[in-house]
Amino acid sequence: MRTVHRTCPICDAVCGLRLELEDDGRVASVRGDDKDPLSRGYICPKGASLGRIDEDPDRLTRPLVRTGDTWREVSWEEAFETVERGLTGVIERYGRDAVAAYFGNPTFHTMGGIFYRMPLAQSLGTVNLYSASTIDQIPKHVAGGLMYGSGTAISVPDVDRTDFLLVMGANPMESHGSLCAAPDFPGRLRALKARGGRLVVVDPRRTRTAAIADTHHFIRPGTDALLLLALVHTLFAEDLVNLRVEVDGLTELRAYADPFGPEAVAPLCGIPAADITTLARDLAAAPSAAVYTRMGTSTAEFSTLTQFLVEAVNVLTGNVDRPGGVMFPKPATMEVPWGPKPFEMGRWHSRVRGLPEALGEFPVGTLVDEIETPGEGQVRAVITVAGNLVVSAPSGPRFEKALAGLDFMVAVDPYLNETTKHAHVILPPPRILQSPHYDLLLLTVTVRNYTRFSPPALPLEPGQLSEGDILAKLALIAAGAGADAEPAQLDEMVLGQLLGIGTQIPGTPFHGMELPEARASLTGESGAELVLDVMLKMGPYGLSLEELRKHPNGLDLGPLQPRLPEVLATDGGRLRLAHPDLEPELGRLAERLAAPAAETILIGRRQLRSNNSWLHNVESLVGGSNRCTLHVHPDTADRYGLGDWAEVTSAAGGLVVPVERTDRVMPGVVSLPHGWGHAGSPLRVASRYPGHNANALTDDSVLDGISGNAVFNGVPVVLAAAEAPPEAATAAQELPVPAEAALLPLLTG
Repeated sequence: MRTVHRTCPICDAVCGLRLELEDDGRVASVRGDDKDPLSRGYICPKGASLGRIDEDPDRLTRPLVRTGDTWREVSWEEAFETVERGLTGVIERYGRDAVAAYFGNPTFHTMGGIFYRMPLAQSLGTVNLYSASTIDQIPKHVAGGLMYGSGTAISVPDVDRTDFLLVMGANPMESHGSLCAAPDFPGRLRALKARGGRLVVVDPRRTRTAAIADTHHFIRPGTDALLLLALVHTLFAEDLVNLRVEVDGLTELRAYADPFGPEAVAPLCGIPAADITTLARDLAAAPSAAVYTRMGTSTAEFSTLTQFLVEAVNVLTGNVDRPGGVMFPKPATMEVPWGPKPFEMGRWHSRVRGLPEALGEFPVGTLVDEIETPGEGQVRAVITVAGNLVVSAPSGPRFEKALAGLDFMVAVDPYLNETTKHAHVILPPPRILQSPHYDLLLLTVTVRNYTRFSPPALPLEPGQLSEGDILAKLALIAAGAGADAEPAQLDEMVLGQLLGIGTQIPGTPFHGMELPEARASLTGESGAELVLDVMLKMGPYGLSLEELRKHPNGLDLGPLQPRLPEVLATDGGRLRLAHPDLEPELGRLAERLAAPAAETILIGRRQLRSNNSWLHNVESLVGGSNRCTLHVHPDTADRYGLGDWAEVTSAAGGLVVPVERTDRVMPGVVSLPHGWGHAGSPLRVASRYPGHNANALTDDSVLDGISGNAVFNGVPVVLAAAEAPPEAATAAQELPVPAEAALLPLLTG
């Protein structure tokens, strides 16, 4: 037995883990790391299952190449030669914009995924770049750009010091925070209440978070912007505005909110006008307060406007950039140049629908348009990195058909799944424990300044490639260097660029050095580790990779401190409470006041043991309460005469799904979790718990009006009673699968 320490890479909470490994590398136990200064020993069921996830027998270990319907294992050399022929063939015939790249959610949690995505994107030279950001979070980035002038200006609630926390469309008791890294969020909420603070939740469901709140308000899905405008209206009308920072646009913001008083919005959002007024007063009166919102409001039609208004309420109540309010963490690494400063979007537009780019990407909701629509620039090849578009993107069944018609597709993924089965080549990254880990992006949104590095716990097998090397090879192939190019070529180019900047900036340890001298001062066992060493040494704390290795449990860098002047990147250096890009959305929202509301609305939901689609092949994380059922209020079920099954129909499609009656969802709202739909999957456990693909119901033609983010919440649907489909009887048995039914016998050759 030996003990290793890791940061959990599964969700946004960055919990520290302590693993006991057998001599053969198998995980004997996983516990929370009680010496980690941020997570302090906390662990959730996902983290506790890290060994089972890492040792999943269905994980691919060698590249696969498909010919027709036949898969065969090949050498890395043959795999990259196939990639070179496929990609260069498309580029030579149709141009670089005929290639698209999609980066899935797990790429934000791995060093390879985050450090090599930019070089790969630049080497491809295509405008057709997409990621999971436009599935769940780009509205937050765009709102930060419009208000603070930076797409990376993400404020987080200072939950450990606040007196009043308003949570909208988020369920941190189960998610543990999102764009807000807060290990043991449940414990932090209990501590908030124990010190006399208040927790108020606004959500269409009585979530686990709502269940412990002092007050829970049901809200009609998709009306969060109306509620926030009513709060702004009340703050102005009752002279409750308490500015602590310099702003532009105060008069314009007041005009924005003028038509949206509590009495005007109450019938649409479902919250009584008196309760809205009280909420505004309570926020203004609290010694400190923070409004925190996430997925429920980021995946709705007016999501960018909503995120902007959340920040506006925090500003108007005097709670931006102060302890107990919302603050901006100071990470250990140098700032990553993520998009232009001052913020600018729409520098180019998508070919088919004319949608604007944001932070260099198009909305994933239009990728299928680019694949299906003929003409110059039509996407004919796709690279996916850790992304399952068929079950995670809107209009999933449409993606299923579109991917099948591509000239070429390559997937960097550990699984043969609903999306990668359409690839011509699958390049599997190593196991989690074989990879170094540093949460570059998540450590920019922690509720306390903190850093931690996890070296590989297990070595790579002979001939095995790291995720960074796989992506570097793809980048070099795209750049024309050929399938034989060594990944180290790309590493040295990136290091040269970073060090070249460092040698010119006073105050960095590289200032005034010659490049060879600066390069010789770095330590690291891989290209990704060397890049991290540079970024730490150029960061605000003057740390290094060597220093982090000496602290395997992580380093506490202190509580969040006011730093708004460092964050602001607007032309005038003042925070903006108004922006021209918001005005068309405000006009559309005003029209909603007079429009009839849909009778029944679909939303998603978060489950403690689930995180997108990739955890559904782990026995300990599926079944039980983690089921893909339609939550329906008893009154709604009775109105439609629903029994055990319901037919749910939207403008995009229909499903027959099992019904779970519960008063935890408000009448007129139904909830189906995201990331399921594994019927017929070669993954043994997932195929036994297939669930239903909620994105058969979401419509890729309906996107947020500013950012283009997908709309998964607030989807109008029609319900009808249905009989159980024939396959339900087989799935319900949940029969054990014999060992001989493993994945490899499905692969020929």
